Amino acid sequence: MTNVIVQPTARPVTPLGILTKKLEAVVKQINQRTDLPPELVGNLHQAWRLAAGLDPYLEECTTPESSALAALAQTTATESWGEHFHGGTTVRPLEQEMLSGHIEGQTLKMFVHMTKAKRVLEIGMFTGYSALAMAEALPEDGLLVACEVDPYAAEIGQKAFQQSPHGAKIRVELGAALATLDRLAEAGESFDLVFIDADKKEYIAYFHQLLGTSLLAPDGFICVDNTLLQGEVYLPTEERSVNGEAIAQFNRTVAIDPRVEQVLLPLRDGLTIIRRVVIHNSQL
Repeated sequence: MTNVIVQPTARPVTPLGILTKKLEAVVKQINQRTDLPPELVGNLHQAWRLAAGLDPYLEECTTPESSALAALAQTTATESWGEHFHGGTTVRPLEQEMLSGHIEGQTLKMFVHMTKAKRVLEIGMFTGYSALAMAEALPEDGLLVACEVDPYAAEIGQKAFQQSPHGAKIRVELGAALATLDRLAEAGESFDLVFIDADKKEYIAYFHQLLGTSLLAPDGFICVDNTLLQGEVYLPTEERSVNGEAIAQFNRTVAIDPRVEQVLLPLRDGLTIIRRVVIHNSQL
């Protein structure tokens, strides 16, 4: 008899995903009612269809991921992350939803092409999906330095890199991100593009460290993930988690910093693009 492998279902972790799930629950409830105005029922069904159809349509209209990325996403989705943490294999709680995924991966890959970046820094690699996506856009002599604190997640990533012709462009730095950034800054390393997707409570520290050193090239860009954090940043403050408050403070910090310009995109769980503002002598 053939064994059937049941893939785990990812829980919704984006504002749109959570909204879709809640609208689906409402639609199921109203479908059991016969006393509601038809216009109300129709509006709720339409709202649910609008929300539920967006992500699949984005997937359909976006360039497919490479076979190496698809395989890595599959590996990440089938790992028993909870068991690994409780069994001591991982040093922190990890989950499949931490993967950047197809749309964000292709967005980051496009940013590398658009900026013509040759050196990329990733703060928070997890299993390496976004790192590999960006490496696919780097020139042959390009380099991506990926910081990851968890050895098990990094090992999965490195195995995946070995299966891709672009994996040789990636150098993994294992350890706490802030300490790694210190070492990279002391070594005089500089990067054209930086992607932050690590400990949310340290986002502000990463931001200041990048701008206060030579780590970010003068005309470099910073991309920051999870800056909507499941909608917590714009919901009432009493509904925020520790991470939600940390991201809200990060967003405020960036918004009032005169050294940068930024835009927050509603991509997946929020993606902020930041550029350093170059102040000319005539502006002083």
